[in-house]
Amino acid sequence: MTQPSPNLLFTVLRKQPELIAPAKPTPREVKELSDIDDQEGLRFQIPFIQFYGSKASMKGKDPVEVIREALAQTLVFYYPFAGRLREGHGRKLVVDCTGEGVLFIEADADVRLQQFGDVLHPPFPCFQELLHEVPGSQGITNCPLLLIQVTRLKCGGFIFAIRLNHSMSDGSGIGKFVNALAEMANGANEPSIKPVWCRELLNARDPPRISRTHPEYEDVMVENKANGSTTPSLNDMVQRCFFFGRTEVAAIRRLVPKHLGRCTTFEFVIACMWRSRVRALQLDPDDDVRFMYAVNINAKVNPRLPVGYYGNEFVFSGAVTTARKLSENPFGYALELVKNAKTNVDEEFVRSLTDLMVIKGRPLFATTRSYVVSNTNGARLDEVDLGWGKPIYGGPAQGGTAIFSETTSLYFSYKNNKGEYVIVVPISLPAKAMERFEKELDGMLRNHSQPPQISSSL
Repeated sequence: MTQPSPNLLFTVLRKQPELIAPAKPTPREVKELSDIDDQEGLRFQIPFIQFYGSKASMKGKDPVEVIREALAQTLVFYYPFAGRLREGHGRKLVVDCTGEGVLFIEADADVRLQQFGDVLHPPFPCFQELLHEVPGSQGITNCPLLLIQVTRLKCGGFIFAIRLNHSMSDGSGIGKFVNALAEMANGANEPSIKPVWCRELLNARDPPRISRTHPEYEDVMVENKANGSTTPSLNDMVQRCFFFGRTEVAAIRRLVPKHLGRCTTFEFVIACMWRSRVRALQLDPDDDVRFMYAVNINAKVNPRLPVGYYGNEFVFSGAVTTARKLSENPFGYALELVKNAKTNVDEEFVRSLTDLMVIKGRPLFATTRSYVVSNTNGARLDEVDLGWGKPIYGGPAQGGTAIFSETTSLYFSYKNNKGEYVIVVPISLPAKAMERFEKELDGMLRNHSQPPQISSSL
Protein backbone atom coordinates (compact mmCIF):
# COMPACT_ATOMS: atom_id res chain seq x y z
CA MET A 1 0.00 0.00 0.00
CA THR A 2 1.18 3.50 -0.77
CA GLN A 3 0.78 6.47 1.51
CA PRO A 4 1.16 10.15 0.65
CA SER A 5 4.56 11.64 1.08
CA PRO A 6 4.70 13.72 4.27
CA ASN A 7 6.11 16.42 1.99
CA LEU A 8 3.19 16.33 -0.46
CA LEU A 9 2.51 19.95 -1.34
CA PHE A 10 0.05 21.40 -3.78
CA THR A 11 -1.65 24.67 -4.56
CA VAL A 12 -5.34 25.31 -4.06
CA LEU A 13 -7.01 28.22 -5.80
CA ARG A 14 -10.17 29.25 -4.02
CA LYS A 15 -12.94 31.59 -5.04
CA GLN A 16 -14.40 33.98 -2.52
CA PRO A 17 -16.61 32.24 0.08
CA GLU A 18 -20.32 32.65 -0.56
CA LEU A 19 -23.44 32.10 1.49
CA ILE A 20 -25.81 29.44 0.15
CA ALA A 21 -29.36 30.07 1.36
CA PRO A 22 -32.32 27.68 1.15
CA ALA A 23 -33.74 27.43 -2.38
CA LYS A 24 -37.22 28.36 -1.09
CA PRO A 25 -38.52 30.55 1.76
CA THR A 26 -38.25 28.84 5.15
CA PRO A 27 -39.87 29.53 8.55
CA ARG A 28 -38.52 32.55 10.45
CA GLU A 29 -38.51 31.28 14.01
CA VAL A 30 -36.36 30.57 17.05
CA LYS A 31 -35.66 26.95 18.01
CA GLU A 32 -34.03 25.84 21.26
CA LEU A 33 -31.20 23.33 21.30
CA SER A 34 -31.48 20.46 23.76
CA ASP A 35 -29.72 20.52 27.12
CA ILE A 36 -27.38 17.86 25.73
CA ASP A 37 -26.55 19.98 22.66
CA ASP A 38 -25.46 23.14 24.38
CA GLN A 39 -22.97 21.85 26.94
CA GLU A 40 -19.53 23.47 26.96
CA GLY A 41 -17.78 20.35 25.69
CA LEU A 42 -19.63 20.52 22.36
CA ARG A 43 -19.04 24.19 21.63
CA PHE A 44 -16.48 23.73 18.90
CA GLN A 45 -16.22 23.04 15.18
CA ILE A 46 -15.64 19.51 13.87
CA PRO A 47 -14.51 18.78 10.29
CA PHE A 48 -15.22 15.80 8.02
CA ILE A 49 -13.83 15.05 4.57
CA GLN A 50 -14.66 12.83 1.59
CA PHE A 51 -12.40 11.99 -1.40
CA TYR A 52 -14.05 11.07 -4.71
CA GLY A 53 -12.55 9.70 -7.91
CA SER A 54 -13.66 10.56 -11.43
CA LYS A 55 -16.54 8.70 -13.10
CA ALA A 56 -16.98 8.30 -16.85
CA SER A 57 -20.76 8.65 -16.73
CA MET A 58 -20.41 12.03 -14.96
CA LYS A 59 -18.09 13.52 -17.56
CA GLY A 60 -19.07 17.10 -18.30
CA LYS A 61 -20.78 17.55 -14.93
CA ASP A 62 -19.20 19.93 -12.44
CA PRO A 63 -19.26 18.64 -8.83
CA VAL A 64 -19.18 22.22 -7.55
CA GLU A 65 -22.36 23.16 -9.40
CA VAL A 66 -24.11 19.88 -8.60
CA ILE A 67 -23.35 20.18 -4.87
CA ARG A 68 -24.08 23.92 -4.69
CA GLU A 69 -27.56 23.42 -6.16
CA ALA A 70 -28.25 20.33 -4.03
CA LEU A 71 -27.14 22.22 -0.92
CA ALA A 72 -29.68 24.98 -1.47
CA GLN A 73 -32.41 22.37 -1.93
CA THR A 74 -31.36 20.40 1.17
CA LEU A 75 -31.44 23.55 3.33
CA VAL A 76 -35.15 23.90 2.60
CA PHE A 77 -35.64 20.85 4.83
CA TYR A 78 -32.69 21.42 7.19
CA TYR A 79 -33.35 25.14 7.40
CA PRO A 80 -32.05 25.60 11.00
CA PHE A 81 -28.53 25.05 9.55
CA ALA A 82 -29.06 28.23 7.52
CA GLY A 83 -29.60 30.22 10.72
CA ARG A 84 -27.34 31.41 13.53
CA LEU A 85 -26.90 30.36 17.16
CA ARG A 86 -27.63 32.87 19.90
CA GLU A 87 -26.97 32.50 23.63
CA GLY A 88 -29.69 33.41 26.08
CA HIS A 89 -30.37 33.23 29.80
CA GLY A 90 -28.41 30.55 31.63
CA ARG A 91 -26.14 30.13 28.58
CA LYS A 92 -29.01 28.46 26.75
CA LEU A 93 -28.33 28.17 23.02
CA VAL A 94 -31.10 28.75 20.48
CA VAL A 95 -31.14 28.78 16.70
CA ASP A 96 -32.35 31.99 15.13
CA CYS A 97 -33.68 30.63 11.83
CA THR A 98 -32.71 33.64 9.73
CA GLY A 99 -32.21 31.78 6.44
CA GLU A 100 -28.89 33.57 5.93
CA GLY A 101 -27.27 30.42 4.67
CA VAL A 102 -24.14 28.31 5.07
CA LEU A 103 -20.64 29.13 3.86
CA PHE A 104 -19.57 27.53 0.58
CA ILE A 105 -16.17 27.63 -1.13
CA GLU A 106 -15.41 26.62 -4.71
CA ALA A 107 -11.79 25.56 -5.26
CA ASP A 108 -9.32 23.86 -7.63
CA ALA A 109 -6.15 21.99 -6.66
CA ASP A 110 -3.16 21.08 -8.85
CA VAL A 111 -2.95 17.56 -7.45
CA ARG A 112 -4.31 14.16 -8.41
CA LEU A 113 -6.19 11.83 -6.10
CA GLN A 114 -3.55 9.14 -6.63
CA GLN A 115 -0.90 11.37 -5.06
CA PHE A 116 -2.67 11.06 -1.70
CA GLY A 117 -1.92 7.32 -1.74
CA ASP A 118 -4.36 4.46 -1.33
CA VAL A 119 -4.40 4.59 2.49
CA LEU A 120 -6.25 7.79 3.25
CA HIS A 121 -6.51 8.82 6.89
CA PRO A 122 -5.95 11.93 9.00
CA PRO A 123 -3.82 13.96 9.18
CA PHE A 124 -4.22 14.92 5.52
CA PRO A 125 -1.55 16.87 3.61
CA CYS A 126 -2.37 20.58 3.28
CA PHE A 127 -5.70 20.04 5.02
CA GLN A 128 -5.99 23.73 5.82
CA GLU A 129 -6.11 24.32 2.06
CA LEU A 130 -8.88 21.77 1.57
CA LEU A 131 -11.13 23.35 4.19
CA HIS A 132 -10.21 27.00 4.44
CA GLU A 133 -10.94 28.64 7.78
CA VAL A 134 -12.83 31.70 6.64
CA PRO A 135 -11.87 34.57 8.97
CA GLY A 136 -14.62 35.36 11.43
CA SER A 137 -16.51 32.11 10.82
CA GLN A 138 -15.07 29.98 13.62
CA GLY A 139 -17.28 31.25 16.45
CA ILE A 140 -20.09 29.29 18.05
CA THR A 141 -22.69 32.05 18.12
CA ASN A 142 -23.57 34.55 15.38
CA CYS A 143 -21.62 32.58 12.75
CA PRO A 144 -22.54 30.20 9.91
CA LEU A 145 -23.28 26.73 11.25
CA LEU A 146 -21.74 24.87 8.33
CA LEU A 147 -18.71 25.52 6.14
CA ILE A 148 -18.37 23.46 2.95
CA GLN A 149 -15.53 23.44 0.45
CA VAL A 150 -15.60 21.47 -2.81
CA THR A 151 -12.15 21.16 -4.41
CA ARG A 152 -11.75 19.85 -7.95
CA LEU A 153 -8.67 17.71 -8.62
CA LYS A 154 -6.56 17.44 -11.80
CA CYS A 155 -7.63 13.81 -12.31
CA GLY A 156 -11.33 14.65 -12.52
CA GLY A 157 -12.03 13.67 -8.93
CA PHE A 158 -12.86 16.07 -6.13
CA ILE A 159 -12.78 16.54 -2.38
CA PHE A 160 -15.86 17.42 -0.32
CA ALA A 161 -15.01 18.88 3.10
CA ILE A 162 -17.49 20.08 5.69
CA ARG A 163 -17.09 21.78 9.06
CA LEU A 164 -19.92 21.45 11.56
CA ASN A 165 -20.77 23.45 14.65
CA HIS A 166 -20.91 20.49 17.06
CA SER A 167 -23.58 22.15 19.19
CA MET A 168 -26.02 21.53 16.34
CA SER A 169 -25.35 17.87 15.56
CA ASP A 170 -23.08 14.89 16.11
CA GLY A 171 -21.57 12.54 13.53
CA SER A 172 -24.84 10.71 13.03
CA GLY A 173 -26.72 13.97 12.56
CA ILE A 174 -24.34 15.40 9.99
CA GLY A 175 -24.39 12.01 8.27
CA LYS A 176 -28.15 12.39 7.79
CA PHE A 177 -27.68 15.88 6.40
CA VAL A 178 -24.95 14.84 3.94
CA ASN A 179 -26.98 11.81 2.85
CA ALA A 180 -29.94 14.11 2.16
CA LEU A 181 -27.58 16.34 0.17
CA ALA A 182 -26.46 13.29 -1.84
CA GLU A 183 -30.07 12.34 -2.58
CA MET A 184 -30.73 15.86 -3.89
CA ALA A 185 -27.56 15.72 -5.97
CA ASN A 186 -28.89 12.52 -7.54
CA GLY A 187 -32.22 14.08 -8.49
CA ALA A 188 -34.50 13.56 -5.48
CA ASN A 189 -37.08 16.21 -4.60
CA GLU A 190 -36.93 15.56 -0.86
CA PRO A 191 -34.90 13.50 1.62
CA SER A 192 -35.94 9.90 2.13
CA ILE A 193 -35.59 10.52 5.88
CA LYS A 194 -37.30 13.78 6.83
CA PRO A 195 -35.37 15.80 9.43
CA VAL A 196 -37.03 16.12 12.83
CA TRP A 197 -36.16 18.77 15.43
CA CYS A 198 -37.78 17.57 18.71
CA ARG A 199 -34.81 18.79 20.79
CA GLU A 200 -37.15 19.09 23.79
CA LEU A 201 -36.92 15.28 24.15
CA LEU A 202 -33.44 15.78 25.64
CA ASN A 203 -34.21 18.70 27.91
CA ALA A 204 -33.86 18.74 31.70
CA ARG A 205 -36.72 17.69 33.92
CA ASP A 206 -38.73 20.19 35.94
CA PRO A 207 -37.42 20.47 38.55
CA PRO A 208 -33.99 19.12 37.54
CA ARG A 209 -32.32 16.65 39.90
CA ILE A 210 -28.95 14.88 39.76
CA SER A 211 -29.69 11.28 40.71
CA ARG A 212 -26.47 9.55 39.55
CA THR A 213 -22.77 10.21 40.01
CA HIS A 214 -21.08 11.79 37.00
CA PRO A 215 -17.31 11.79 37.51
CA GLU A 216 -17.00 12.66 33.81
CA TYR A 217 -17.80 16.26 34.80
CA GLU A 218 -15.87 16.46 38.06
CA ASP A 219 -12.38 17.62 37.16
CA VAL A 220 -9.46 17.05 39.51
CA MET A 221 -6.89 19.56 40.62
CA VAL A 222 -3.45 19.18 39.07
CA GLU A 223 -1.06 18.67 41.94
CA ASN A 224 2.51 19.93 41.72
CA LYS A 225 4.82 17.36 43.22
CA ALA A 226 8.51 17.45 43.89
CA ASN A 227 9.28 16.19 40.40
CA GLY A 228 6.90 18.62 38.72
CA SER A 229 3.31 18.50 37.54
CA THR A 230 1.62 15.12 37.26
CA THR A 231 0.18 16.22 33.91
CA PRO A 232 2.66 15.76 31.02
CA SER A 233 3.92 18.67 28.97
CA LEU A 234 1.93 19.26 25.80
CA ASN A 235 4.61 21.32 24.09
CA ASP A 236 5.97 18.53 21.89
CA MET A 237 2.77 16.71 20.92
CA VAL A 238 2.74 14.38 17.93
CA GLN A 239 -0.21 12.54 16.41
CA ARG A 240 -0.07 9.08 14.90
CA CYS A 241 -2.68 6.71 13.52
CA PHE A 242 -2.76 3.08 14.60
CA PHE A 243 -4.39 0.49 12.37
CA PHE A 244 -6.09 -2.69 13.57
CA GLY A 245 -6.86 -5.29 10.93
CA ARG A 246 -8.05 -8.85 11.43
CA THR A 247 -4.68 -10.01 12.76
CA GLU A 248 -4.39 -7.27 15.37
CA VAL A 249 -8.03 -7.60 16.45
CA ALA A 250 -7.63 -11.37 16.87
CA ALA A 251 -4.50 -10.85 18.98
CA ILE A 252 -6.29 -8.50 21.38
CA ARG A 253 -9.35 -10.73 21.49
CA ARG A 254 -7.16 -13.55 22.84
CA LEU A 255 -6.40 -11.33 25.86
CA VAL A 256 -10.09 -11.01 26.83
CA PRO A 257 -10.88 -12.96 30.03
CA LYS A 258 -13.72 -15.45 29.62
CA HIS A 259 -15.61 -14.13 32.64
CA LEU A 260 -16.27 -10.84 30.84
CA GLY A 261 -18.40 -12.61 28.26
CA ARG A 262 -19.03 -11.01 24.88
CA CYS A 263 -17.02 -7.85 24.23
CA THR A 264 -17.28 -5.63 21.19
CA THR A 265 -14.25 -4.86 19.05
CA PHE A 266 -14.57 -1.21 20.06
CA GLU A 267 -14.40 -2.11 23.75
CA PHE A 268 -11.26 -4.21 23.67
CA VAL A 269 -9.38 -2.07 21.14
CA ILE A 270 -10.03 1.09 23.14
CA ALA A 271 -9.23 -0.63 26.46
CA CYS A 272 -5.90 -1.61 24.89
CA MET A 273 -5.27 1.98 23.77
CA TRP A 274 -6.19 3.49 27.15
CA ARG A 275 -4.02 1.13 29.19
CA SER A 276 -1.04 1.58 26.84
CA ARG A 277 -1.52 5.36 26.87
CA VAL A 278 -1.49 5.62 30.67
CA ARG A 279 1.58 3.42 30.92
CA ALA A 280 3.35 5.51 28.28
CA LEU A 281 2.65 8.79 30.09
CA GLN A 282 4.44 7.56 33.24
CA LEU A 283 2.08 9.36 35.60
CA ASP A 284 2.35 9.31 39.36
CA PRO A 285 0.99 5.87 40.40
CA ASP A 286 -1.59 7.45 42.72
CA ASP A 287 -2.92 9.88 40.10
CA ASP A 288 -6.54 9.44 39.10
CA VAL A 289 -7.00 8.68 35.40
CA ARG A 290 -10.24 8.75 33.43
CA PHE A 291 -11.67 7.03 30.41
CA MET A 292 -14.75 8.49 28.74
CA TYR A 293 -16.60 7.75 25.57
CA ALA A 294 -19.66 8.98 23.77
CA VAL A 295 -22.49 6.48 24.30
CA ASN A 296 -25.39 6.68 21.86
CA ILE A 297 -28.59 7.09 23.85
CA ASN A 298 -31.23 6.45 21.20
CA ALA A 299 -32.04 3.00 22.60
CA LYS A 300 -31.70 4.24 26.20
CA VAL A 301 -34.47 6.84 26.33
CA ASN A 302 -38.24 6.45 26.25
CA PRO A 303 -39.72 7.52 23.95
CA ARG A 304 -36.91 6.76 21.49
CA LEU A 305 -35.65 9.62 19.39
CA PRO A 306 -37.33 9.91 15.97
CA VAL A 307 -35.49 8.43 12.97
CA GLY A 308 -34.97 11.90 11.50
CA TYR A 309 -33.56 13.41 14.71
CA TYR A 310 -30.27 15.14 13.90
CA GLY A 311 -29.24 16.64 17.22
CA ASN A 312 -26.54 15.30 19.51
CA GLU A 313 -27.79 11.92 20.71
CA PHE A 314 -25.02 10.78 23.02
CA VAL A 315 -23.77 11.27 26.56
CA PHE A 316 -20.29 10.93 27.97
CA SER A 317 -19.89 8.00 30.33
CA GLY A 318 -16.68 6.72 31.78
CA ALA A 319 -14.59 5.28 34.54
CA VAL A 320 -12.07 6.55 37.07
CA THR A 321 -9.19 4.55 38.50
CA THR A 322 -5.57 5.18 39.42
CA ALA A 323 -2.58 5.01 37.13
CA ARG A 324 -1.18 2.21 39.31
CA LYS A 325 -4.30 0.02 39.12
CA LEU A 326 -4.69 0.48 35.38
CA SER A 327 -1.02 -0.19 34.67
CA GLU A 328 -0.38 -3.08 37.03
CA ASN A 329 -3.63 -5.04 36.74
CA PRO A 330 -4.17 -7.48 33.85
CA PHE A 331 -5.75 -6.21 30.64
CA GLY A 332 -9.14 -7.51 31.76
CA TYR A 333 -9.28 -4.79 34.45
CA ALA A 334 -9.17 -2.00 31.87
CA LEU A 335 -11.62 -3.82 29.62
CA GLU A 336 -14.14 -4.28 32.41
CA LEU A 337 -14.02 -0.56 33.20
CA VAL A 338 -14.65 0.27 29.54
CA LYS A 339 -17.56 -2.20 29.34
CA ASN A 340 -19.13 -0.78 32.51
CA ALA A 341 -18.97 2.73 31.10
CA LYS A 342 -21.50 1.60 28.50
CA THR A 343 -23.72 -0.56 30.71
CA ASN A 344 -24.02 2.25 33.27
CA VAL A 345 -25.98 4.34 30.76
CA ASP A 346 -29.73 3.89 31.09
CA GLU A 347 -32.75 6.19 31.05
CA GLU A 348 -32.07 7.57 34.53
CA PHE A 349 -28.39 8.20 33.76
CA VAL A 350 -29.36 10.23 30.68
CA ARG A 351 -31.96 12.27 32.57
CA SER A 352 -29.61 12.86 35.51
CA LEU A 353 -26.84 14.07 33.20
CA THR A 354 -29.23 16.32 31.31
CA ASP A 355 -30.33 17.86 34.61
CA LEU A 356 -26.70 18.31 35.66
CA MET A 357 -26.16 20.53 32.61
CA VAL A 358 -28.81 22.95 33.81
CA ILE A 359 -27.93 22.81 37.51
CA LYS A 360 -24.17 23.27 36.99
CA GLY A 361 -24.24 25.75 34.11
CA ARG A 362 -23.49 23.43 31.15
CA PRO A 363 -19.96 22.48 32.25
CA LEU A 364 -17.05 21.08 30.28
CA PHE A 365 -16.27 17.41 30.80
CA ALA A 366 -13.19 16.57 32.86
CA THR A 367 -9.99 16.90 30.86
CA THR A 368 -7.24 16.34 33.44
CA ARG A 369 -5.54 12.98 32.79
CA SER A 370 -8.54 11.92 30.69
CA TYR A 371 -8.80 9.83 27.55
CA VAL A 372 -11.97 10.63 25.59
CA VAL A 373 -13.06 8.51 22.62
CA SER A 374 -15.81 9.00 20.04
CA ASN A 375 -16.86 6.28 17.62
CA THR A 376 -17.67 8.12 14.37
CA ASN A 377 -18.68 5.08 12.32
CA GLY A 378 -22.31 6.08 12.82
CA ALA A 379 -21.87 8.98 10.42
CA ARG A 380 -21.43 6.49 7.54
CA LEU A 381 -19.81 9.13 5.38
CA ASP A 382 -17.91 6.40 3.56
CA GLU A 383 -21.18 5.42 1.85
CA VAL A 384 -22.30 8.84 0.62
CA ASP A 385 -22.72 8.86 -3.18
CA LEU A 386 -22.90 12.39 -4.57
CA GLY A 387 -23.23 11.02 -8.10
CA TRP A 388 -19.61 9.95 -8.52
CA GLY A 389 -19.88 6.71 -6.57
CA LYS A 390 -18.87 6.05 -2.98
CA PRO A 391 -15.85 7.98 -1.68
CA ILE A 392 -12.36 6.53 -1.52
CA TYR A 393 -12.38 7.86 2.03
CA GLY A 394 -15.21 9.42 4.01
CA GLY A 395 -14.89 10.26 7.68
CA PRO A 396 -13.15 12.48 10.24
CA ALA A 397 -10.72 15.06 8.91
CA GLN A 398 -8.74 15.11 12.16
CA GLY A 399 -7.61 12.46 14.61
CA GLY A 400 -9.25 14.14 17.59
CA THR A 401 -11.25 17.24 18.37
CA ALA A 402 -9.14 20.28 17.58
CA ILE A 403 -9.47 21.98 20.96
CA PHE A 404 -8.99 18.79 23.02
CA SER A 405 -6.55 16.99 20.72
CA GLU A 406 -4.26 15.95 23.57
CA THR A 407 -7.06 14.03 25.34
CA THR A 408 -9.31 12.75 22.55
CA SER A 409 -9.29 10.04 19.91
CA LEU A 410 -11.74 9.31 17.13
CA TYR A 411 -12.41 5.64 16.40
CA PHE A 412 -13.43 4.80 12.84
CA SER A 413 -12.92 2.24 10.11
CA TYR A 414 -12.19 2.22 6.39
CA LYS A 415 -12.03 -0.39 3.65
CA ASN A 416 -8.49 -1.06 2.45
CA ASN A 417 -7.44 -1.98 -1.10
CA LYS A 418 -8.07 -5.66 -0.29
CA GLY A 419 -11.70 -4.91 0.54
CA GLU A 420 -11.14 -5.51 4.27
CA TYR A 421 -12.34 -3.16 6.98
CA VAL A 422 -9.53 -1.77 9.11
CA ILE A 423 -10.01 0.11 12.38
CA VAL A 424 -8.15 3.40 12.71
CA VAL A 425 -7.45 5.07 16.06
CA PRO A 426 -5.38 8.28 15.97
CA ILE A 427 -3.79 9.38 19.23
CA SER A 428 -1.79 12.42 20.34
CA LEU A 429 1.02 12.20 22.88
CA PRO A 430 4.28 13.97 23.74
CA ALA A 431 7.08 12.64 21.51
CA LYS A 432 8.83 10.56 24.18
CA ALA A 433 5.56 9.16 25.44
CA MET A 434 4.63 8.20 21.89
CA GLU A 435 7.78 6.09 21.63
CA ARG A 436 6.83 4.31 24.86
CA PHE A 437 3.23 3.92 23.67
CA GLU A 438 4.34 2.12 20.51
CA LYS A 439 6.43 -0.29 22.59
CA GLU A 440 3.55 -0.90 25.02
CA LEU A 441 1.11 -1.59 22.22
CA ASP A 442 3.56 -3.82 20.40
CA GLY A 443 4.13 -5.72 23.64
CA MET A 444 0.42 -6.49 23.92
CA LEU A 445 0.32 -7.66 20.31
CA ARG A 446 3.69 -9.42 20.11
CA ASN A 447 2.13 -12.84 19.59
CA HIS A 448 1.05 -12.01 16.06
CA SER A 449 3.24 -11.76 13.00
CA GLN A 450 3.72 -8.02 12.82
CA PRO A 451 3.02 -4.89 14.93
CA PRO A 452 0.10 -2.59 14.05
CA GLN A 453 0.78 -0.24 11.18
CA ILE A 454 1.57 3.30 12.26
CA SER A 455 1.28 6.44 10.21
CA SER A 456 3.89 9.14 10.20
CA SER A 457 3.60 11.82 12.85
CA LEU A 458 2.48 15.36 12.32
